[in-house]
Amino acid sequence: MTPANPEPVSSTDARRIAVTMARAVADSKCDDVMVIDVTGLSQLTDYIVLASGTSDRQMRSAAQDAEDAVKDLGESIFGVTSDTGAHWIVVDLVDVVLHLFDPAARAHYDLESLWGDGERVKWRREEAGADDA
Repeated sequence: MTPANPEPVSSTDARRIAVTMARAVADSKCDDVMVIDVTGLSQLTDYIVLASGTSDRQMRSAAQDAEDAVKDLGESIFGVTSDTGAHWIVVDLVDVVLHLFDPAARAHYDLESLWGDGERVKWRREEAGADDA
């Protein structure tokens, strides 16, 4: 099966999709969730969402939850890939790419440093008395 060929989305829509994915994986108990705006820095995507999972099963479930959340927005998934041990799962929407890592793989690849010039996007839901970091 070939992946869908998604239409490019606006920058505002891409940001909304990235935030939606971050919230979905956070709700799935992923740790250290981060959204990085790499618009103008990357030729491949506009937003990168990073998160750490605790197990193969949890990471696969979080990836599925992120896919479902994006589909609820009416968006298409371009592709999903993972390594054989599910140490790294990628959900690609072209304008937004989600990277789910186990903690060791995340430390090894250190995408936060690679994209250190990108703007960190606030993605947490506002709660009474909570910081929106």
